Amino acid sequence: MNDSALITTGLPIALAIIMFGLGLSLTTDDFRRVTRSPKAVVVALVLQVLVLPLVAFGLVKLFDLDPLLAVGVMLLAASPGGTTANLFSHLFRGDVALNITLTAINSVLAAITIPIITNLAIDHFDAQGDLGLQLGKVVQVIAIVLIPVAIGMAVRRRSAGFAARADRPVRIFSIVVLVIVSVGALLGERENLADYMQQVGLVTGIFCLASLTLGYAGARLLRLDERQAIASSMEVGIHNTTVALTIALSVLDSTEVAIPSAVYSVLMYVLATAFGYLVTRRHPDAGKSLGRPAG
Repeated sequence: MNDSALITTGLPIALAIIMFGLGLSLTTDDFRRVTRSPKAVVVALVLQVLVLPLVAFGLVKLFDLDPLLAVGVMLLAASPGGTTANLFSHLFRGDVALNITLTAINSVLAAITIPIITNLAIDHFDAQGDLGLQLGKVVQVIAIVLIPVAIGMAVRRRSAGFAARADRPVRIFSIVVLVIVSVGALLGERENLADYMQQVGLVTGIFCLASLTLGYAGARLLRLDERQAIASSMEVGIHNTTVALTIALSVLDSTEVAIPSAVYSVLMYVLATAFGYLVTRRHPDAGKSLGRPAG
């Protein structure tokens, strides 16, 4: 699977289109909104950038994963939230404006945090012989994550009508690409699939639940309102696994590193739906107000 043109060329192009679509949904005001709701933004970003990699590292060590799978889990933890988090936040009455702001900031931060965390994981788990994220590949990560977002934002500024028309097709395209790549990654390792599922299925499931719970509980402990807590939960718990899969398959050239993200991409939909349902059942009136988030 790794050597096919679909992966080496097609997948980065597909991700660029997805990130371009993400840019079409953003404006510079989404970045400025951080000054209106600083506590909510800081809480979610600290959880996502600092706490989640530590949680992932603890799980990897606890379950004594194979080095390449361990790197895959750390890459997953470093991957940002995405537009799917915005959708789930909307479904469960979260503060979607907060999600959009977090997605905007995460898109920028991911270009820095993904290479740093991935390289640290490669070094720590002694996977240098199999992997490498040298300067050229770091630049490639930045290019496929950041540049299409910037272009999308520029296009939206010039043509809001085109951005609105492109939103639904790009979202559908994103889902199709994620399904194809996830299934392909799993089939590419079908001989070892049962073993991998046994190793990373529980780890990724626990990691997903921990991410959702930390996002929600961290926000509530710091006295953010219910809508902000739901938004934080979905942003922290639902990762842009297409980014992780593209880096694993096209940049690192490793199907095994892609396995945790492929498994997570299936589990997160089920677990995030269950988590959102439980939270809204506990707080049936959450989010009915359409007011903006308070700082």
